[in-house]
Amino acid sequence: MSAPGGAASFHKRVTSAGVLIATGIVFGDIGTSPLYTLNAVFHDRVITEEVALGALSAVFWTLFFQTTLKYVIITLQADNNGEGGIFSLYALIRRFWGKWLLIPAMAGGAFLLADGIITPPMSVASAVEGLEKFYPHINTVPIVIVILIGLFFLQQFGTDKIGKIFGPVMVIWFTFIGALGIWALKDATGLFKALNPYYAWYMIQEVPGGFWLLGSIFLCTTGAEALYSDMGHCGRNNIRVSWIYVKIMLLLAYAGQTAWLLQHTGETVGGVSPFYHIVPDLVYIPTVIIATCATVIASQALISGCFTLINEAIRLDVWPRHRVIFPGDFKGQIYIPFINWLLLGGCIFMVLHFRESTAMEAAYGLSVTLTMITSTILINFYLYVKRWPTIAVVLVTGLFLAIECAFLAANFQKAAEGGWITLLIGAILFGVMFIWHRGKGIKRALTKLVNVEDYVDRLKRLSNDEHIPKYATNLVYMTMSNSPRKIEKTAMASILLKSPKRADIYWFVHVNTLDEPYAMRYHVDTLVKNDVYFLTFNLGFRVEPRIDFFFRQAVMDLVKEGEVDVSERHESYYQDNNIGDFKFLLLESFLSFDNDMSYGKRFVMKSFFNLKLLSVKEEVNFGLDPSNVTSEKYPLVVTPVREERLVRES
Repeated sequence: MSAPGGAASFHKRVTSAGVLIATGIVFGDIGTSPLYTLNAVFHDRVITEEVALGALSAVFWTLFFQTTLKYVIITLQADNNGEGGIFSLYALIRRFWGKWLLIPAMAGGAFLLADGIITPPMSVASAVEGLEKFYPHINTVPIVIVILIGLFFLQQFGTDKIGKIFGPVMVIWFTFIGALGIWALKDATGLFKALNPYYAWYMIQEVPGGFWLLGSIFLCTTGAEALYSDMGHCGRNNIRVSWIYVKIMLLLAYAGQTAWLLQHTGETVGGVSPFYHIVPDLVYIPTVIIATCATVIASQALISGCFTLINEAIRLDVWPRHRVIFPGDFKGQIYIPFINWLLLGGCIFMVLHFRESTAMEAAYGLSVTLTMITSTILINFYLYVKRWPTIAVVLVTGLFLAIECAFLAANFQKAAEGGWITLLIGAILFGVMFIWHRGKGIKRALTKLVNVEDYVDRLKRLSNDEHIPKYATNLVYMTMSNSPRKIEKTAMASILLKSPKRADIYWFVHVNTLDEPYAMRYHVDTLVKNDVYFLTFNLGFRVEPRIDFFFRQAVMDLVKEGEVDVSERHESYYQDNNIGDFKFLLLESFLSFDNDMSYGKRFVMKSFFNLKLLSVKEEVNFGLDPSNVTSEKYPLVVTPVREERLVRES
């Protein structure tokens, strides 16, 4: 496991291997945008010089402001010990500005996940459809689905191993599209005048329907948000260095396509993207193959970003807990099986529903625009935390919001054509986050804590009462209380009521998730020596909570230091260790029938308990060995039923 210092070093250094992996993992989505951006602009539109030059100008300045300035220069500074993503950003600022910022964070995270469902099929389909030039009647749907299944299958091996494969492929891809652009520019170098923002402004203001073309122009920067989320996988400075090369190649590719467009004014692009129009016939089929490989990698950028986002959402209690796997040596390598197969199912649905990339363009980009707006809101507060001058914060935030709101307005025209699907998915995902967070909050508020001191004498007597059969040498309760003086009343009821549970030592264990990613510390409070202890684990939000393993380590340390002694217990003579057996007792609530809640609260709580069915069991969540775990259920009463007296019939 990487220590915090090691993680910080990882994100600061620049290495050739790191740059290669960043090129392969981070820039796949934004790097394949030349396949479809200008095709979307000129879909069902006659090619004109004003729109061709205006589109190139708008692409250039969008990449500058949205990708380079906002994300590469500013947002990548907002790292939580090297980790990126919208929830990491929220964790950085919530202590200064309050938890209300969780609402825009959840909205941004939800719509980024929604974008993760449309990006892979859109990218892969746009490449595979290049075959239609030679095979006009080919059915690309099965090909796209097979490729997507293979991509999601590879996720379990980790982004480190995938990046080593993808990196060289993407270097070839970027070099190729840059060379292709230069070749197409051989007779049209003068079009670089389009870098003047006047041409973009003229297109928006003077060309009929020019403003609405921004919805298609926005496709050139849709991978920028995933770029920030993937910072923990590749390193901040590796991303920044590799972006210099990537951006140059992208601009050359767009310029080459614009040169072709200017040579075909008055015509339409036809059924094939302008990208494929500038590909020589001699290398056309190899180009389709490498473009397909590149779009597979494009999907990887957002998939790995979604894993990071969900893992952070779990740690912040805004998403049901799932099994999180760290397949690589570095903790930034994340794989979440449930999310992986959920995304695959969504992607296959999108392919079967839209069937071709031109139809998917209607749903593509709208949700990520909302994500970018929410991230701008959070960045605004982060800049205040970093003590930027107020005027600078206002100018930067105002600039980004003006650009993103313009893109949002232009993208809303896509809502009726298919954009409603990603909006609906994003709304559902936001609802899941809100219900989970709200349900956890209600449950937490109803959890009654009692003073441990009031029960210490009874626990001590019970521990030494040999008339009661021993339940375990060490009886461990997981507790949400962060104070050694307080414990859940349900835990005390579990020990003392019904059949009292006698143990030599009672342990109350609290897991505290920190805002920093990689912390691994614990603290012990001795309530009664050799009888009652309170153990707190302070773990970073990216550390896998293997509490069974960590607990044994802590107890061994306490035995070694003489703070715990079970050597006088009778069964210790027969056991191979000097700490005895362990029994973890988990308390699980269920919604009692004795509730009289309002409709809204009933909906939230029933939905919350239904969502719990999708999450991992508590023993898996805490990394407990099932052979050491016992579960008990207790009723949760949110709003007690009004007392109604039964009438006895004579």
